[in-house]
Amino acid sequence: MPVEWQPVRQSRTHELVLQSIEEQVFAGELKAGDRLPPERELAPVLGVSRSALREALRVLETIGVLVAQPGRGPDSGARIVRNPDDALGRLLRLHFALGSYSLHDVLEARVVLERSSWEAAARHASPEDLDAAGQLVRRMGEASVGVAEFNDLDTRFHVLIAGSSGNALTSTLTSAVRESVRPLILRALEETGDWPATATALNAQHARLLELVREGRGGEAADLVEEHIRGLHGTLVDDSDDSGGGHDNHDSRDADDGS
Repeated sequence: MPVEWQPVRQSRTHELVLQSIEEQVFAGELKAGDRLPPERELAPVLGVSRSALREALRVLETIGVLVAQPGRGPDSGARIVRNPDDALGRLLRLHFALGSYSLHDVLEARVVLERSSWEAAARHASPEDLDAAGQLVRRMGEASVGVAEFNDLDTRFHVLIAGSSGNALTSTLTSAVRESVRPLILRALEETGDWPATATALNAQHARLLELVREGRGGEAADLVEEHIRGLHGTLVDDSDDSGGGHDNHDSRDADDGS
């Protein structure tokens, strides 16, 4: 029987450039803070066009490992950085909007991450972080705060505590997950029948959470933050279930429409 040959898939040039740069990072030749050679020097060394090189650099900038500064000054050019938070958050938001993850998946991930964050924060949070969190709680308690600002402050509050936990990866993941559902939570808040009462109840939990962390009672803080998350975020999952979507990927697409 004759062999059936299939065309060989060719790698695009910019993917080869990415692979080359990754290899330099893995080998320790490129580290955070290092500056890449100018395009006019790097492209011929790699044997690629400058357009292919630019495409690869744009990919690296999108995923948060490179920042490009245009111009001709001493600070111009591309530099390796450590900046995963925004990139991961953006990536997760897109996948969530596309239905890659269900609301139920995101809820459970949030619970696990934030339980860990709040328990660790009770051991590691600095006075400065707790003071900053207290300022957010006070602002959320003011009658003049509208729904959108409250949601923004709420996000910053949870992300700040995650950042004070002493675990950079947990902090980054918590921030990405919380940011991914920010539009949904905003819509849920906007649809509450009695916004002042809802804001008061949510912020009372914020204040209690912060009090538990200040007192070093991490286990109780973990239990309360799970109750807090399952309260509002859980209703989003319940509403999706009631509409007949279940926990499949269809949920997140439907819930995110128009938010």
